Amino acid sequence: MSSLAFLATELQSLASETRRKHPEIREAAEKSLAILRANPEQNAANLAKDGPQSDELLRPIFMGCATKNAKVMAISQGSLQRLIAIRAVPQSSIPMIVTTMGESLSQGVDIQLKVLQTLLSLLTNYTGVHDELLGDALLLCFRLQESRIAVVSSTAAATLRQLVMFVFDKVVDSDKAPSNGPEVLTHLPDGTSVDLSPSARDAFSVFEDLCLLANSERPNFLKLQVLPKTFALELIESVLTNYHALFRQRPELLLLLRHHLSPLLLKSLSDRPLFPLTLRSTRVVFLLLKQFTRELATESEVFLMLLIRVISGETEGGANDPVGTRPAWMRVLSMEILRGDPELLRVVWDQYDSRADADSKVFASLVSALKRLATEKPPLLGVGTQMAGIGVQVHPSEPTHGSGASYGLEVAGRVASVATATVTNVVGGIMGSEAGLSVTGSSMKLQCIDQLDKADSPAIPESYLYLLALQCLVSICEGLASFVFPLYTAIAIQRPKTAGDQIVTAPRALDLAALPDAEPSTPQLRTVGAMLECAWPGLLSALSFFIGTNLSDDLFADTLSAFQNITNVAGVLGLRTPRDAFLSSLSKFAIPSGVVSSVDSYVEPTVPKTASVTDALGFSALGGGAIPVPGLSERNMACLKSIISTAVYLSGSLGATWFDVLEVLQNADYVMYLRGLRGPHTSAPNKRASTVPSAAPLTPRIPRSSSTTSSPIPNMASPHPNQAAQRHPLLTDIDVETIQLAINHLFDATKSLDDEAFRDFIAALCKLSHEMVEMQASRNQETRYSDSVDDLTSPAMSAIMSPSASGNLQPGGTPRSSRRVSGLGMHKAMRTGDYSIARLGDVALLNIHRLIYRHPDIAWNAVTSHLIAVLRDVNAPPAIRYQAAEVLDEILVVVPRNITSTGSLQADIQSRVLNVLSQQVFIDTAYPNLAIVVDIRKLGLETLHKILQSSGHSLVVGWETIFEMLGSVCQPLSSKSPSASPIAEKNVMGLSINTDRNRPSVGPPASTKSTLVLVRIAFQSLTLVCDSLDSLSPDQLRLCIKTLGQFGRQQDTNIALTAAESLLWGVSDSIQAKRKDAEKEPIYSDLWTFLLLELRGLCTDARHEVRIGAIQTLFRTLQLYGATLSLETWDDCLWKVILPLLDALTISVKEAAAQLSEEEPASSITVTPQVLAPKNPWDESKTLALQLIGSILNDFLVSKIMYLESFPNAWDAFLVHISDSVLRDTRSISTAALRCVDKALKASAAAGPDLQPIVAAAWERTWVACDVMGKSVTQQDRSPKSDDDNALGPVPFTQECLQAFVEVIHSTYTLSGKGWDLERLRRLMEILKGILTYANSGSYRPDVDSLTPVQAAVLSVVEVIQLNVTGAPSLVLGDVAQYSTLAFLAAFDYEVAPLPGMSPDKKRQLKRVTYIALAKRTMPMLVQLYAKFKDEKDIYVDGTLERVFAAFSIPMKLKYDGPAPSKFGSDPPLWKTATACFLEIVTEATRIMERLGEEIPSDRLEDIWRQILDVYKGGLLADCSFVETMPLEAQEQEEKFDLALLNSLEIDVVPRIGDPRVPDHLIVQLGKTLQTASRIHDLDLKRQAPLSPQSPHFRDANPTSPSSSSSSTSSGTKKSHTATTSNGSKTTLESMNMDLPEGTTTTGDLLPRERFSYWCFDLLFFVCSDSVKEGETSRRRISALILPSLLARCHMVLAGYVADVRLRGDLPFPRAQEEELIYVLRKMLQLNLWPGTLWAAFSNHPTQYSSTLPPVNTKLNGAALIADAVRRSSRAHLYHFYGVLCEMASIQGTPPSVWVEEGGMAKQMSSRDLTRDALRDIGKEMGVEI
Repeated sequence: MSSLAFLATELQSLASETRRKHPEIREAAEKSLAILRANPEQNAANLAKDGPQSDELLRPIFMGCATKNAKVMAISQGSLQRLIAIRAVPQSSIPMIVTTMGESLSQGVDIQLKVLQTLLSLLTNYTGVHDELLGDALLLCFRLQESRIAVVSSTAAATLRQLVMFVFDKVVDSDKAPSNGPEVLTHLPDGTSVDLSPSARDAFSVFEDLCLLANSERPNFLKLQVLPKTFALELIESVLTNYHALFRQRPELLLLLRHHLSPLLLKSLSDRPLFPLTLRSTRVVFLLLKQFTRELATESEVFLMLLIRVISGETEGGANDPVGTRPAWMRVLSMEILRGDPELLRVVWDQYDSRADADSKVFASLVSALKRLATEKPPLLGVGTQMAGIGVQVHPSEPTHGSGASYGLEVAGRVASVATATVTNVVGGIMGSEAGLSVTGSSMKLQCIDQLDKADSPAIPESYLYLLALQCLVSICEGLASFVFPLYTAIAIQRPKTAGDQIVTAPRALDLAALPDAEPSTPQLRTVGAMLECAWPGLLSALSFFIGTNLSDDLFADTLSAFQNITNVAGVLGLRTPRDAFLSSLSKFAIPSGVVSSVDSYVEPTVPKTASVTDALGFSALGGGAIPVPGLSERNMACLKSIISTAVYLSGSLGATWFDVLEVLQNADYVMYLRGLRGPHTSAPNKRASTVPSAAPLTPRIPRSSSTTSSPIPNMASPHPNQAAQRHPLLTDIDVETIQLAINHLFDATKSLDDEAFRDFIAALCKLSHEMVEMQASRNQETRYSDSVDDLTSPAMSAIMSPSASGNLQPGGTPRSSRRVSGLGMHKAMRTGDYSIARLGDVALLNIHRLIYRHPDIAWNAVTSHLIAVLRDVNAPPAIRYQAAEVLDEILVVVPRNITSTGSLQADIQSRVLNVLSQQVFIDTAYPNLAIVVDIRKLGLETLHKILQSSGHSLVVGWETIFEMLGSVCQPLSSKSPSASPIAEKNVMGLSINTDRNRPSVGPPASTKSTLVLVRIAFQSLTLVCDSLDSLSPDQLRLCIKTLGQFGRQQDTNIALTAAESLLWGVSDSIQAKRKDAEKEPIYSDLWTFLLLELRGLCTDARHEVRIGAIQTLFRTLQLYGATLSLETWDDCLWKVILPLLDALTISVKEAAAQLSEEEPASSITVTPQVLAPKNPWDESKTLALQLIGSILNDFLVSKIMYLESFPNAWDAFLVHISDSVLRDTRSISTAALRCVDKALKASAAAGPDLQPIVAAAWERTWVACDVMGKSVTQQDRSPKSDDDNALGPVPFTQECLQAFVEVIHSTYTLSGKGWDLERLRRLMEILKGILTYANSGSYRPDVDSLTPVQAAVLSVVEVIQLNVTGAPSLVLGDVAQYSTLAFLAAFDYEVAPLPGMSPDKKRQLKRVTYIALAKRTMPMLVQLYAKFKDEKDIYVDGTLERVFAAFSIPMKLKYDGPAPSKFGSDPPLWKTATACFLEIVTEATRIMERLGEEIPSDRLEDIWRQILDVYKGGLLADCSFVETMPLEAQEQEEKFDLALLNSLEIDVVPRIGDPRVPDHLIVQLGKTLQTASRIHDLDLKRQAPLSPQSPHFRDANPTSPSSSSSSTSSGTKKSHTATTSNGSKTTLESMNMDLPEGTTTTGDLLPRERFSYWCFDLLFFVCSDSVKEGETSRRRISALILPSLLARCHMVLAGYVADVRLRGDLPFPRAQEEELIYVLRKMLQLNLWPGTLWAAFSNHPTQYSSTLPPVNTKLNGAALIADAVRRSSRAHLYHFYGVLCEMASIQGTPPSVWVEEGGMAKQMSSRDLTRDALRDIGKEMGVEI
C-alpha cells in the first residue's frame, strides 16, 4: 500500500472520528479525500506547491490538532507525518506546523511523542529550515527534554542529538555541493565577522549556544535560559565525535573550540570535581586531544599537562587547597583516556617534545608519571614468585640491586626467604594475602569513563589505577610496534637493494640517518626512534617492575609482549643501547642467576617414610622440608621464549649482542637438562644427515599489537568473553620440548643472515665456546686424561706432558682464568660436553654452502680453527675434545657432498678438507696410545671413510695423503700364531670370535689394542678406495695392492679376510679391464701377476677365514679370465695350482683330523649333524676348493682342459682325489667331491666328435670309481658299526652325500649307459637299493608328503634306465616293487641329535624314516612299467608278477592299520592306491595269462593265481572297524571303493580261475574268502557250522594254507553212518538233517560294513548259480568247488536261528538276524544250481564230476537212491537243508518277517512262509506236490 493510500485511510478515520462533535472537520477531511481521489498521481506531485489544494489538504489536520482531543490530535499528527514523509507540505506551511506542534506540547505523553516524531521528520525532510524557525523547532525539543516523564525526556534528548547531527550534516552537504544562495554575515567570538551560508550559520549558532549553555551563559541563538551542563557536554561530544573533520576545515568552528569550549573544559577540570560533569568534560578533552592537538596546540598542552599532573597525584595549590585535592576516580578517568592511542602520542611528541623551544616535554612527562605511578604502592601489587624460578634459595643477606629491572627478582627472593619461617606464619600470611593485578580482580565491569548514567563515582578497585598504568605502558609499546613493523617490513624485507637480488629475510637494522628524506615514512620512523631514545629508561623500569609483580597470566603475557615488542622496535630502528638493555633485563627474568647456582648446588634430598602436616598442606619446602628440584617456572620459560622470538626477529642486526643471547640459551640448556648431563646438545652433537635439508626462509614476524577500536575511548579493562577460555600465545607451548624446538628454529634462522651478520654470529658462538672451554680447562689442568668416552684405559701422562703452544693457553703456560659466564660455573663434576661447540656444528651444517662458496674468512677459518684448537688442547676435558672432533668431522663430511662446481674451486675445497682432517688424524703422534688421542684419531678415520663413501668418486687431489693416513695405522703381523692371539680366537667350527672385551688385560699391550681399533676404521676407507679404482694410476694401484697386502696380514681376521677375498678381487677385475689397452697391457699384466702371487700366498694362510677368501678369489679369477688363457697356461694352472692345492689341502685335512682325534676320543663321536659338520676348518677349505674346481671344470673342461695332452693322467689323478675324499674324508668334503665330478660329467656331454674317445675313456674310469664307492655304501648298510666299537672306521654317509653320489651315477649312466649289460645294470640296481635303504646317515628329510632328495634321485636314475636289454624289465619291476614295500617293511626310527646347549640328560627325540612318499610314487610307477612290458613273457615266468602282486597285498591287508599317507596334504590312503594299481594290473594280467596259456609253466601259473587270490583275500578280509568312526557319507564312499574288488572278482577272476591248470584248493580258498567276507555279525564267529566229514574241502573253515589236509569237526556234531557208492562218492545218512549248534540269547555285535557283506554274499550265490552260461565248464567247476562254502554259510544262518529260537521263545530277534534269515531263505529259493553241482561238490573229485556226472546207482536202497537223485537236481541245495527247514516250519509263535520290495511293491515276508515255499519246492523235486 502506498503512502497516499495510508494518508487517505487516516483522513477517512479523521472524518469518522469527528462526524458528530466536529462536523466542520469532517467536511474538511472529506474535501481533502476528494482532492486525493480526483487524480492521485498528479496531486502527489502538486501538493508540495503553494495553492488552494495544499491549503484544503492541511486544513482538516490543523483543525484536528486544535481540538485538544487526544484521539483526533493523534490522527491529525499521523496524517501530517504522512504528508511530510511524501514531501507534500509546502514550504510556506512549515511555520504553521511548528506553531501547531508548540501548541500541542501541553497534551499527554502520546501527543508529545508524536510532536517529537513530527519535528524530526519535518527538519530532516525540509533542509530549508534555518535561523529562527530552526531555533523554534529545536526549542520545542529542548522543552520536552526538560520533561519529568522519562520516556519523553529520553526521546527528546535522542531527537535533539539527531537534529543537531542533521544540522551539521547539512553543512557537510553544502560544502560538497555549494549553492548560490545568499550568505549571512556572522560575528565571531574574537570580534571579527565572516559570511556564512545558512547551514553553516545554523551549525555555528547551535554549537556556540551549546558551549555557552554548558558554561552557564546566555545563548545567542537558542531561546533557552538554562540547559543541564551534562547534557550540553554530551551534545558537544557527539558533534565532535562525528564532525571533527568539519571543525578542522572551518575556522569559525575551531574558533569556538578555542574561545568557548577549551576555557569551559579547563574550568570544569580545575574546579571542585563533580563526577558527572568531570566525566563528560574528560571525554570531550579526550576528543580535543585526539582530533585537534595540532590545531589547538596550546590548549592541548595545557590539557595534557593537567592530566599528567592528575595521574601523578600532584596538586596545583598547597596542601590546604581543597580544589587541589583530587579524588582517585579523577586519576582513573585521566588514565583511561590516555592509555590506548599510539597516534596521539606520536602527535604529542611531534608537537611538544621534539621541539627544542617547547616549554613542556609532554611525552617524557607521561612516561615518568607512569613509572612513578607503577612503583607507588608495591605491596598492593604483590610479588611474582615464579620469576625467581623453582627451588631457589635466596638469603636476605645477599646484596641486591636497586634498578627497576631487578626489583621483581629482588622481592621474589625476599618472599622465598620465608622458607625459614614457621609453617603457621607462612600459611597465615599466604592465606590472607590478595596482592596482585588481574583483569578479573582489578578491573571494572564497565570502565569509569563510560558510566554516564552515574551521578556519583562508582566503587573502583584500589588496584584498578595500576592496572590502567600497566595497560597504558603496554599500549605505548604496542603502538610503537604496530607502527614501526609494517614500515620496517616494507623497507628492509620487501625491497631488494638492486634488481635481481633476492628478498632479504633477515635484514639488518634501519639506519635512520641514511633513510631518504623524500620517503613519507622516514620522518615517522625518526619520530619513533626519538620517542624511544627518550622514553626507554622509564619504560624499562616500569615494565621490569610490573613483570616482577604478582600479575595474572593475561597481564603477564601482555607485559611480556610489550617487553618483546619494544625490544624489537629498538632493534629494527638501530637503537643498540635500548635494545641491549631490554634484552639484558629480559634475560635476567628468563634465566635467574639463582636458578643456575641452585642447580649447581642442588643435592637430591632423602624422602621421609611418613608425611608430615606440612607435606599434606603443600608447604614442606617452606617449612624446612624437601626442596623442589631447581628449574625454570612457566613464566621464566615464557621470557625465554620471548628472547628467542626477539633474537629470531632481530637476527640480522644483533652483532656482538649475539654473545649475550647465546649465553642465555646455554644457561637455559644447562638448567633445563640438569647441568648438561643429558640432552640433545650436551652429551654429543646431533647426528645429521649427509645432506642438509633446505629450510623455508625465515621472515621476521610482526608481534601482536592491540587492535584499534571505533569508539573514542576504548575499553581495555573488561576481558573478551573468550579470553578466559584461551591462554595467551606467549603462555602456550612453553614446555621444554617446544622451547627446544624454538631454540633450534633460532639457529636455523642463521641461514637467512647475510655474510657480515653470520660472521658476527659465528664469532659470538666461538667466543662463548672459548670462554667455557677455558673455564673448564683450568680445573682440568692438574689432572690429565684418565679415561675416554669409550672407557678405554691409558696410563697417566701428566708427568710427561707439558702445556703446548695452543692458542687456548696464555703465554708462558700460565693457568687460564676460570671466569664465570652469566652465573654458569663448574660444579664438582666436569660437564660432559660444550653447548657452544654442539651449536657451532649445527650452524655450520645449516650454512654449509656458505662455508663452501664464501671466502674462508667468513666462517670456515673461524669454525675449523676453533674446533682444531679445542681438540688439540691438552688441558681441555677429554669429553669436550671428543665433542669438538665430532662436530668438526660432521662438517668435513658434509662439505664435499655439497660441492656442485668443478675446477679449481673443487680442488681447493677438497684440499682444505683433507688438510684440516690430517691435523686431526695426526694429533699427538708422540703419545699415540693415549685414550682420547685414539678416540680423536678414530673419529678422523671414520670421517675419512664417510668422505670417501659420499664423495670419493669426485676426489681430484689427495690420494697420496689418503693412502699415507691409511697405511699409518697398520702394524707388521706378529710372529705369534693368530690362533693364540687374544684378539682373534677360533671355536670348534673355525669361526673367529672377538674376545678382546671379555678378556682381562693380558697378552698384547694396550698399543696393540688401540692400533686394532684404528685398523678396523681405516680398513673401511680402504674398502671404499677399492670401489673407485678406475680413477687410480698404475702407481697408485700398486700402492693399493701393497696396502691391501698389509691389511691382509693384520691380526684382525675379518680385515685380512676381506682384503684377501673381496678387495684383491676388485683390484684384479680393474687390472684386467685395463689390460685391453694394448699400449698399457704390459704394465697391467705385471700388476696382475703381482696380485696372483699375493693370492697364492694367502691360500695357505693358517687362518681359516683368510684361507677361504684367498681360495675364492683365486678360482674366481681363473674362472672369469680362463677363456683368455692359452693351453700352456692351463696346463700350468692344472698341475701347478689346482692339483697341488688339492694335495696340500688333503695333507692338512689329515693332519688336522689326527690332531682332533687325539684331543677327542673316538668313542665320544656319534653320528649327529654336529659331528658330520666340519669341525676342522681345513675341511671347509677343501670343500670350497672342490666346489670351485667343479665350476672350473664345468666351464673349461670341453673348451680347454680336454685338449691337453696330459688330460688322461690329470683325470685319473682327479678321480683318485675324489675317491679318497669319498672313502676317507668327512662327508662335507665327500659331497663336494662328488658334485665336482658330476659337474665335470655334465660338462663333458657337450664335447664334440673329436673328443668322444677321450670322453668315453673318462666315463669308463668314472664308473669304475663309482663301483668302488658303491661297495663302501652297501657294506656300511649291511654292517653298521656297533656301539661298542672303539675304532672310528668309515664315516657314515650323509643323505646329501648319497644324493650327490646318485647324481654322479645318473650322469655317468646317462652319458654311457646305453651299452651296459644286464650284469652291470644289476650292480647299478644293487647300489641304488643300498643307497635307498641306507640307515646310518643320522639325519633324514621328512618323507611323508614328498620324496627325500635321495629317493627322488634314485627314482630319476631308475626312470632313465634303458630296458631294452633282456631281463632288464624284470629287474627294474622287481626292484621297484620292493621299493613300494619299504614303507611297510623297512621303516625305521632314528635318534635326533640334541641341539647345541641342550642338557645331555634330557631324553632325546626319535624321528622315523617312513618311505611313504616313495610308496606313493612307486606304486603308480609299477602300473606304468607293467603296462609298458605286459606282453613280455619273462615277467610271468621269472616270478616278477608275483613280486608286484605281493607288494600290493601288504597295504591292502593292513588297510586302515597302515601308515598315514600324508602329514600336511590330503593324499588317498596307501591301501587305496595299492588297490587301484592292483586292479589295473590284474585286469590286464588275467587276460594276458589266458592268452599266453601253456607258455606259462603250471607252477608259475599256480603261484600267480595264489598271489592274486591272496591279494583279494587281504582286501576283502581286512579289518574295517575304523570305518565306523567315519561319517556316513565317508563310510558309503569306502564301501563303494571296495566294491571294485568284488567287480574285479566277478569280471576278471571268476571267468578265468576255472582254468583246469588252476588247483582246486585255490578255488576253494576263493569260496572260503567270500564266505568269511559275507558275515554280518560276530555270532557266526562264535559258532561254526558243522561241516560234512565226507568232504575234504570242509575240513577247515578258514585254512591257513591251501594244502592243509588236516580234518577237524566242530564240537557237538555227531558221527554219521556213511556208505560208499559205486562211483566212489560218500553218502551221509544224516547229511540232509545236519546237527544244530548250541543256541544263544545274545544279540551279538554287528560287523562293520553290513552292506558290503551282503555284496559278498550276493557274489557267493552268483558264483554257485547257473545264471551265466558262457564258459559253462569253467563255471561248473567253480560252482562245485565253492558250493560247500555257500552251504556252510547258509547253514550258519538257518541252524543258528533254529537253535536260538528254542531259547528265546517269544523274544524278538535282532534286526540284522531277521534280515539275514529272510535274505538267505529268499536267495535259496531264487538259486538254481548247475545240475549235479551238489553231487559233485560232495564227491571226492569235484572237478571231475562238475561237468560229467556218473549214472545213478540203482542198487542203492530207496532213501539213498532218492537222495542221490535229488542231489543231482538244480534245487539240491534245498534238499540239503530239509531237516533244518522242517524245524523252522514247525516253530510256533510269530516268525521273523521283513518288508521287502518285489515287483515294485512292498511286501512283508516271514521266515515261516519262505520255509514253506522251500519245502514245497523240495516236494516238487521229489514229485510230491501239495
